[in-house]
Amino acid sequence: MKLFSCPSCDQVVFFENVLCERCNHALGYEPETNAMLALEPADDGGWISVGRHADGRPWRYCENYTHGACNWLVPGEGEGGFCLACRHNLVVPNLGEASNVALWQKMEIAKRRLFYTLLRLKLPLVTREEDPEGLGFEFLSHDPENGGHVMTGHDNGLITIALAEADDAERERRRTAMGEPYRTLLGHFRHEIGHWYWDRLVRDGGRLSACRAVFGDDSQDYGEALKRHYANGPKPDWQLHFVSSYAAAHPWEGFAETWAHYFHITDTLDTGRAWGFVVNPREDRDDLLTAMINFDVYSPNTTMANIAESWLALSAALNALNRSMGAPDPYPFVLTEPVIHKLGFIHDLVHGRVPQDESAG
Repeated sequence: MKLFSCPSCDQVVFFENVLCERCNHALGYEPETNAMLALEPADDGGWISVGRHADGRPWRYCENYTHGACNWLVPGEGEGGFCLACRHNLVVPNLGEASNVALWQKMEIAKRRLFYTLLRLKLPLVTREEDPEGLGFEFLSHDPENGGHVMTGHDNGLITIALAEADDAERERRRTAMGEPYRTLLGHFRHEIGHWYWDRLVRDGGRLSACRAVFGDDSQDYGEALKRHYANGPKPDWQLHFVSSYAAAHPWEGFAETWAHYFHITDTLDTGRAWGFVVNPREDRDDLLTAMINFDVYSPNTTMANIAESWLALSAALNALNRSMGAPDPYPFVLTEPVIHKLGFIHDLVHGRVPQDESAG
């Protein structure tokens, strides 16, 4: 993610900030221009931007700002409403319970970071009001249809995420119980939305044959495949061909896991570029872990080879830094050539370079 600065005083500010600590201007993120705006109150109860991004337009905060759950802006000409990210919310937790509010705020931070990448990649976004299979989110603390237990997952555009996943201790308990090396809220969002984009870009986009050639035949029984995975464990050689053990369970999961990792990689490389990261270890005689992140990872002109080479260096540095602090590796995965090939498919897919099947034409 890029670094932002206050348009009024040039203080570095961050994506979640609602106040500049230097000049005390209110701050809000404007997604259409990918800019943080400095704001002053307007006479009508809205806001006017000031500083270098000032253009006289009125703004309002997303309605979820009142709950401390969003700092995105909407045009002020109307009556306000929800921002580009929050308009996809269908169910939020009972905000009458104080503990729910804090957990939901964490959910929204992760969701907004997801949408940052979706918007930077110019991927299609459709609400369920616009399409019966449009994108919608339910954040549930209790699901009466499943005996109270909330199952995180995707169903024809409806993404459900258990509120308990925002509790760090509970999420770590689940990660350990599932034997997973990595489990985060942002990871859940990126994985589940991968299923929706499989529907939109692959199934409905006429690219089934191309996708199956890379990820395998998705027509195999999904339920049975998951049963085998949980009963027998992952395939013995999954590390050679898949980005995670779960990716080996079924081609749909292989696609969604690879999609999530593509988002992990692109967003982190974008952050590294914004911070001016250069990885140049003194002992790297063959330049295998040396990289200068001087390219726009979201540009369609950037190649998967550029991305993979820089990610190898940056992720190795990140893991080494965490170990120095006694913390787990932030990226405990190995990218083999078959996995990089799959990431390359996602890279081409999001940039519209995967050709449609002949039958779709």
